[in-house]
Order: sequence, then C-alpha cells, then structure tokens
Amino acid sequence: MEFYAKIITLSNLRGIRMRTVDLFCGCGGMSLGFQMSGHQIVGAFDCWQPALDCYAANMHHPTYFQDLSKKNLTLKLIRPLDPELIIGGPPCQDFSSAGEREEGDRANLTISYAKIVKSIRPKYFVMENVARAKSSNAYAEAHAIFKAAGYGLTEQILDASKCGVPQKRKRFFCIGALDAPDNFLVKYLSANQHIIPLTVREYFQENNYDLDFDFYYRHPRSYARRAIFSVDQPAPTIRGVNRPKPPEYNAHPGDAAPAENVHALSFCQRAYIQTFPPDYIFNGNQAEIEQMIGNAVPVNLAAHVARALNSYIANDVSACTVAFSDWLSNVHGFTPLAIKDTISRIKRCNKIVLLEGADVTDYLLKLDEQEGFKTLSKSVRSQLKRAICLYYEYSHTVNPHP
Repeated sequence: MEFYAKIITLSNLRGIRMRTVDLFCGCGGMSLGFQMSGHQIVGAFDCWQPALDCYAANMHHPTYFQDLSKKNLTLKLIRPLDPELIIGGPPCQDFSSAGEREEGDRANLTISYAKIVKSIRPKYFVMENVARAKSSNAYAEAHAIFKAAGYGLTEQILDASKCGVPQKRKRFFCIGALDAPDNFLVKYLSANQHIIPLTVREYFQENNYDLDFDFYYRHPRSYARRAIFSVDQPAPTIRGVNRPKPPEYNAHPGDAAPAENVHALSFCQRAYIQTFPPDYIFNGNQAEIEQMIGNAVPVNLAAHVARALNSYIANDVSACTVAFSDWLSNVHGFTPLAIKDTISRIKRCNKIVLLEGADVTDYLLKLDEQEGFKTLSKSVRSQLKRAICLYYEYSHTVNPHP
C-alpha cells in the first residue's frame, strides 16, 4: 500500500551511523528499529536472561546480563563502548494501567536510566515508556537529571498505529540532544505520521502474511472491556500475556463479532503486529516468548523515531514535511474544530472504502457505489467528499506519503 511503508531496510540518510547502546533491551525491538535505520548497535543490556538469549539469537553484537540499578558496575561496562547514542525502555509495569498504578522499584529504573545518561553524556538518547509514565514522580526526577546534564528534550506520546505499526499502542518518548533547544524533534516526529491508523489487514496484506480470519480474541484486563476485535482496525496493545478465550466468556457489547469460533492469535501473529520480521527467532518457553513480544518496542515505531532523529541530525528539512493539520490551517484557514471534523470525515470514509492510494476520482466513484455511503444525506456525502479532496490535495502537493 502506498500510504504505509513496509518494514524499513536502511535509512536513506546513510551518513548517520552512531555507536548505540540499548539499555533494558528486551528481545530487541528497539535495537532492530534503530539498526535498520542505519545505526551501529555496540552493546545491549538487560537482566532477564530469556530475553537476552532471544536478542543474541538475532543480533551480532555483545549482550550484557546486568542489573542496571547498579550504576557503577554498569558504567564500567558502558564506557569502553563509547556510545554516541543511548536508547532504551525502562520496565513500565509500575506505570502501566495493567498494574496497581503505584510507583515502586521498577519505576526507579527510569531514574537509573537518567543517571547513566548523565554520567556517559552521549550526544543523544531515546527513552521509551508507557504514556502514563510522563506524569510519574520517577519521570519528574529523571527529567531534572536530563536537564541538569545539558540536554534539550523532546517529550511526545506517539500512537504506533500512525507510525507504521498495526496496533493502537500509545507510548511516551523522551528524546534528548546535548545543548539543543527543547522540542527540537517535534516537527520531525509529527510530520511523517499517518493520518489514518494502520489496520491489521492492511499490514498483513502488504507484507504477504497469511490472514485467514476476520476476528480474533485478545484477553481483556477485566471483563468490563471488550475482547473480540476486527482485523479491519488497528490491534489493541499487544500485552505480555496471550490467554485463550475461556469457555465461560460472556459477550461484551463492544465486541466486533460473536464469541463463537473467533481466532486465537499465535505468537508469530502477535510478533507480526509488533512489526518483527517473519525470520526473527523467538526462543524460550511459551510464557517467556509471549512476555518478550508484549514487552517489546514495536520495530517500526522505533524506526520512526530513529528516522526522525536522523533527519534532525542531517538537518534534512525535506524530511520535515508540513503536517496535514498545519496545512489545513495555513493553506485553507481552517479552525481547530474544522480540522478535527475534516480528519474525522476522512477516517469515516476510510471505513467505507479503504484509502489505498487510488486516484481521487476513482476513489470517489468507489465511495458513491457503497450502500453505506448512499444512505447518507446529500449534505453529509458532500462534506465527506470535500474532506477526501482536501486529503488528496495535501497528499500530492505537500506530502506524497501521508
């Protein structure tokens, strides 16, 4: 599909190749995204051996079993690697909505990460966590440490489904650059995000993955939430558990289909949704593999951040295209409410007929043929078509890959 890149190979900014260390590397999602974007991973650290074994089965650089709360021992291992970039996602369970929402020892690892960065002082760092980590006490302390060390910070919550991942996974990124202004990376991160979230069906089809089901079960955190989802939507967040549908499951009003005979995702399909390539090796027992996959940073999300950082370092303004919302405001004088309505109408059309890069005339003809469109009032149809025309105008004049 034109609007979504396949798994990234090498960044076209080949001159950007920094020595990179991955802290809390897990099974390698963050490393793989940065490696595919041109960076040289020189070391990876974690203290969960099954994840390190999986990482080592796929990567060809040193791994270190190390408790990263032990700062002095960690620094002795990192300093000889001389990293220009430190990446990583400290454990998020103490921040996660799936947990008890109390900050404990694992939250303190965010502070450990910040102290390591302050001591090593790489040119850049990238830290990832769950969205709610941004408002935590641990992150407030880490933020102060980063600022005291001289880093300009970009702090953004990214929706993975708009960054090449078929999953509605929102994650907080803090990205630092020595002696840079705050928000230095905002325009690079936002400009290349997609307007329409990527669905499971679109991603599987464009990568030629088998897809012989339309609905699947994802075990909810509580039965007050829905559990059956459609492949014509982004997946919900892939978690570290993958339980089968219990026999006594009661249908939820929000379920996308009846509970009978819905598909159970395999660990390979969950890994695809996390945008790991099909040849990625997962070893360990079933529970370990499921946890590794759920804990990982989606590969394409990491690559999205890496490409934005590459573009900033190279001062590649051509990569920083105008965001659709800004274009509507600047070119057409739209108010924030009008912008919100326009994007909502585009998404509504996409549910009726997928926006697959066809010519605008062909797309509107397909739209006219759909029963779900014909039953709308004339004024609503006109509004939807106007939104689509704006979308195509933007796509072909400002950003060829919206």
